[in-house]
Amino acid sequence: MNAHLEQLSPHPLWRHFRTLCNTPRPSGHEAALVAILEAWADDRGLTRDRDAYGNLRLRKPATPGLEAAPGIVLQGHLDMVAQANAEHPHDFTRDPIDTVVEDGWLHARHTTLGADNGLGVAAALAVLEDDSLSHGPLEALFTLEEESSMGGALQLAEGWLDGRLLLNLDSEDRGQVYIGCAGGADVEVDAQLPTSPLGDDETAMRLSLTGLRGGHSGIDIDKGRGNANRLLVRILRDLAALDARLIDYRGGTLRNALPREAFATLALPAESVDAARERLPVLEATLRDELAGVDDGLALTLERVPPPEAQALSGHASRLLIAALHAAPCGVERMSVAVPGVVETSNNLGVVSLEAGRFHLCALVRSLRDSAVHDLADRFRALFDLTGARTRVENAYPGWTPDPESPLLARFRALHAARLGVEPEVKVIHAGLECGILGAKYPDMSMISFGPLIRGAHSPDERVELASVEEFWGLLRVLIEDLAVPPR
Repeated sequence: MNAHLEQLSPHPLWRHFRTLCNTPRPSGHEAALVAILEAWADDRGLTRDRDAYGNLRLRKPATPGLEAAPGIVLQGHLDMVAQANAEHPHDFTRDPIDTVVEDGWLHARHTTLGADNGLGVAAALAVLEDDSLSHGPLEALFTLEEESSMGGALQLAEGWLDGRLLLNLDSEDRGQVYIGCAGGADVEVDAQLPTSPLGDDETAMRLSLTGLRGGHSGIDIDKGRGNANRLLVRILRDLAALDARLIDYRGGTLRNALPREAFATLALPAESVDAARERLPVLEATLRDELAGVDDGLALTLERVPPPEAQALSGHASRLLIAALHAAPCGVERMSVAVPGVVETSNNLGVVSLEAGRFHLCALVRSLRDSAVHDLADRFRALFDLTGARTRVENAYPGWTPDPESPLLARFRALHAARLGVEPEVKVIHAGLECGILGAKYPDMSMISFGPLIRGAHSPDERVELASVEEFWGLLRVLIEDLAVPPR
């Protein structure tokens, strides 16, 4: 499948990307891809090993005469975000990604593409097989479960890597180089809430909010896009005045993707059904007006459904839960003063569910300041403690402190200017690059991050500009060759 990818340039990179598209690899399901890459490394005569967590390292010795050059680590993650449009059945653990080229961009049909970070992985593999390159010692580090928990980087063995320079290939903007990123933590909230049967005078209604764009919960958090959980809770807050009780709820699928859809089943007093139906167009018009020009596809529906076997939350528990969700931090919390135009602290209400009285929330807090991550996570704990829920903070990872005086950065900037006629923008990103974690484990390692132009990451709108991939490949090759010789 995806044979057309091998007609694109640069051919070696796209050939490897085809392998990634054809090999299912959502977070936690990277084993099949690891086996393929190990077999490929064996065929190429490359050295391979894995740490205790399963992160994969491939090594290639230096070009003869360049053994003393500083070792380079090419780094990317093997997993991808698994998001598909609701009407498109796709099993990310079994089905390949179906790609298509349109107007100079590569897309997937109705799913995420996996360019994040498949193109970085493909580029590293293409470098390892390029015998025309002059280079110092090369290592390719491929981590696991970056999208779900940063688990691979967090559990990476210390003292395992040999290289002194790390090129992270997980950035998504052409003409930019990243030297810092936000840290973050997952906030998990769980509760068993009291329920009671539906009364004879109550009707089960299904409330749906669909049509949002979604996107990356860090990079796109300041774009003004709707969060389906935040918006549906607003609707539920309004309907609470009609004595609606929650039966179940499902919104979002990943803590690091802006939720595009959310659904709730309600128990409504029969005499309130007409009032709820009358309110819905008004509420939809309000939200559509607020999101005009940003998320124009929003749609609300309310329909009668057969009475479910599950009971509804008690009236008090339903009102308390909706109030807590309504008050929970969501979106941009603070913009950075030190780095103008960059979000400093944010939160994404990523995944919310309620079933048979069991409530679960997974949010992702991000910040350029580790202290702000801890504070915002603690605000969640303080809020949901009031509901009797159990809150825990997991998978915390540090941010990446910028080093604008880095010699590695200086060489990249000079090469970028010489090759493309303009210096790259030096940026700090409000997203969880693994560099912060790796830098904490390898404090003497210098690193930068760059990549091709990717848009819509973490959503079915994900796409990559083909011309930017060729540019990225050219920059990576000349940088590796330049780093093999002493600075001039």
